[in-house]
Amino acid sequence: METLSYQQFSEIDLNDPFFLTLKNDYEEFPRWFEKKSEDRECAYVLRDRSYKIEGFMYLKIENGVVTDTTPSLGDATHLKIGTFKFDSAGTRRGERFIKKIFDHAIKFCVDDIYVTIFDKHDYLIKLMQRYGFNIIGTKNTINGNENVLLRDIRGVSGNMMHDYPKFDVRSNNKYLLSIYPKFHTRMLPDSILCSESHDVIQDVSHSNSIHKIYLCAMEGLTEFKPGDIVVTYRTSDQLGNARFRSVITSVCVVEEYKNIGYFNNLQSFLDYASSYSVFTEQELTSFFNSKRYPHILRFMYNTAMTKRVIREKLIEVVGLPEDAYWGVMKLTDEQFNNMLCLGEVDARFIIN
Repeated sequence: METLSYQQFSEIDLNDPFFLTLKNDYEEFPRWFEKKSEDRECAYVLRDRSYKIEGFMYLKIENGVVTDTTPSLGDATHLKIGTFKFDSAGTRRGERFIKKIFDHAIKFCVDDIYVTIFDKHDYLIKLMQRYGFNIIGTKNTINGNENVLLRDIRGVSGNMMHDYPKFDVRSNNKYLLSIYPKFHTRMLPDSILCSESHDVIQDVSHSNSIHKIYLCAMEGLTEFKPGDIVVTYRTSDQLGNARFRSVITSVCVVEEYKNIGYFNNLQSFLDYASSYSVFTEQELTSFFNSKRYPHILRFMYNTAMTKRVIREKLIEVVGLPEDAYWGVMKLTDEQFNNMLCLGEVDARFIIN
């Protein structure tokens, strides 16, 4: 399994073959890398099962006017994606890095994010544009001209992807969605229970991609519409009383709902579900043949709760009825807002 870690430069081997193209593209790269190591700075590193590097990303906060781009970037707090490269092997790999970019942007309250990319890295340009980055200028360097791509965090476009990780709470339905621990562990970060703090910067779970597909048998999913908001509820792991072991963990936005009957054959179903599903291909094949889990939900993982709120508080403080069905539960705006407050979700995620 691939591992994404947040490491000091001094712990990363610059002689790994992964860095060869960066050395070729930027003649000053080895000198820059050594300086970052001396300064004890950190970067995200993706490694395969044999510990070979397959992805690298360095992020930096810059304050004030950025003058080395044309046009200059205004007086603001910028998050610069200083170095970003990964060996493409499916959509999730790039998304894991994109997720961390936005985690940093929110945590450090930046106004915008920018990155410079050569034309030849068109796959990377397309990935950034998918999440709302626009080419707004160029940067002239000794290595050639690079495109400058910018994402303004302060604006709202009305496009779920371009506004990610923000979510619109103004007119959307809100739901609680229960997920069994064994599936939750595969799909969403799962390390913190109760009310302990959750650090989005250090959370580098393999499951930390942006898009998710979940199958279940709960009829309530048929009501879900694009843009609706889901609060995920991790049910008890049976290691203690559910009042203290069941927690809300994340805020997500629905992209679409499908019934498994929509797919005419197994291959079309696998093509749709396998990339983002928590289930293995063998499990998916079994589900397709048996139709055991007919309801398919695709959603975006927008943010983890900074604090995980236990069932007891959901009953006593939020006001969720204890005797109601918690598999799929429609929430009032007041209940949802209380969950955001108790979960200490950063207000910068919220479009209202």
